[in-house]
Amino acid sequence: MLPLRDNVPTRHFPLVTLLLIAANVAVWIFYQLPDLEGSALELAYQPCEVTDTCPPGTATGEDWVVTAVTSMFLHGGWLHLLGNMLFLWIFGNNVEDTFGRVRFLLFYLAGGVAATALQSIVTLGYGTERDAAVPNLGASGAIAAVLGAYFVLIPWGRVLTFILPFFFFELPAIVFLGIWFLFQLVIGGFSFVQPQAGGGVAYFAHVGGFAFGLAAVKIFATGRPRPLRPSD
Repeated sequence: MLPLRDNVPTRHFPLVTLLLIAANVAVWIFYQLPDLEGSALELAYQPCEVTDTCPPGTATGEDWVVTAVTSMFLHGGWLHLLGNMLFLWIFGNNVEDTFGRVRFLLFYLAGGVAATALQSIVTLGYGTERDAAVPNLGASGAIAAVLGAYFVLIPWGRVLTFILPFFFFELPAIVFLGIWFLFQLVIGGFSFVQPQAGGGVAYFAHVGGFAFGLAAVKIFATGRPRPLRPSD
């Protein structure tokens, strides 16, 4: 399922959302494309560094405290980048409109850290040393937190959704995001049974980010106006 747009207007220009998109695109084009492998080794996050258990020769780049943040702005390919930025644009502008710009930025970064934390707990607790040394990168954990907040704030917003091969549906946000979250849980659980060699999608980062969004949304929305009603 691919979201194309929602029907929820905003009061203010989504400056932070656009700046986050611009930052991700700029990092991809100007830093990663010239040396994709080197950029991942330098600024991606490795769970094994937290416990100092990286196999010899696998720990690279900056300290994990730094890469837990920088990894949110790295991507593995054009589809990875464009898919993440599409989700961030569609759902981020409304969450920013509710939280305000400063709170939204803090929420986004905290959601990314929470997503990384859960993925690290799962990888270090249930994966192999090789799994823990695989570089983690991508904005999807932080964006998952935005989806969790949207799920609570605007459940009856409608999302125009493209479903392969050529179907278009307007789904309530609660349905679209509920299906998305269940998919992360199911596929994340399946990855325990059939792990991908050399890495793959960090589904538990998505779960952790979404759960953070559900839990923290009320705190960040305190004292702020309610979202605008969905348009017809």
